[in-house]
Amino acid sequence: MRILLIKTSSLGDVVHNLPVVTDLRRSYPEAQIDWVVEECFREIPRLHPGVHRVIPVALRRWRRALPAPATWGEMRSFRSALQELSYDLVIDTQGLLKSALIARLARGRRCGYNAGSAREAIAARFYDVRCEVGKDLHAVERNRRLVALAAGYSASSAPDYGIAAIPAPTPAGPSAVLLTATSRDDKLWPEERWIALGCALHQRGLTCLLPAGSPAERARAERLAQAIPDAVALPPLGLTELAAQLAAARLVIGVDTGLVHLAAALGRPTLALFCASDPALTGVYASTPAINLGARGQPPGVEDVLAAATPLL
Repeated sequence: MRILLIKTSSLGDVVHNLPVVTDLRRSYPEAQIDWVVEECFREIPRLHPGVHRVIPVALRRWRRALPAPATWGEMRSFRSALQELSYDLVIDTQGLLKSALIARLARGRRCGYNAGSAREAIAARFYDVRCEVGKDLHAVERNRRLVALAAGYSASSAPDYGIAAIPAPTPAGPSAVLLTATSRDDKLWPEERWIALGCALHQRGLTCLLPAGSPAERARAERLAQAIPDAVALPPLGLTELAAQLAAARLVIGVDTGLVHLAAALGRPTLALFCASDPALTGVYASTPAINLGARGQPPGVEDVLAAATPLL
């Protein structure tokens, strides 16, 4: 049996799709499971031993350079890779027009959300099988419910992300990874609160590590590291390297960003801080300690975070 999953982005959404691989492997142990994902997130599906082949797509990059001949050459290569095999099931758990068009290009029975369940109703027109899945469910459970309906099994157990990473070497003593960067400014937690939190964690014996990617994120991480005793602003790292840092942490605290979901998926005690989004539908979601704090327009205070963190230390 061959199954193709389509979940291209973003990082948090890709992480939320990992449990469906575990569910499928439990029901169909011999199945070959392939996955289409944006090239910048290709390392995430590869963390799961149940994924056979990762097919990277570069929609984000191609849109920026559509007239270039090289772009059209890459698009043809992607289509060839996508159509190399015929699949028993092609399952689009993203529910967007762009992902539905990818599903339409693949060879196999195409499954996805119906018009009332998809994030973009027009996506449903491109599927052979359309499934109804409530929009009030957490993203992880929406993915699991859709794939279970498409593949003909019941997913009633707790979600299992099925991934692991070799912990990275850490500074002397236990560490706390602070994920201070996110894609939207309204999701950021104030720097003065990060400093107060970092100082309190240092007093509890934790070395604070601050990952950063873009120049703006690195500048923020360096400012915070200078204000928090013994804190370290990490250099830019790939997703596999970041997973290793998260796997080694005693505690991970972060704003609403894909990396905080990756930390929870890796089984680390994780606190997610919400300032401008709804944690009920897209918060951290795992059987290990994974706690959502705050809500849209109601960011948590430092004392709230410390109160939640203390039992996990």
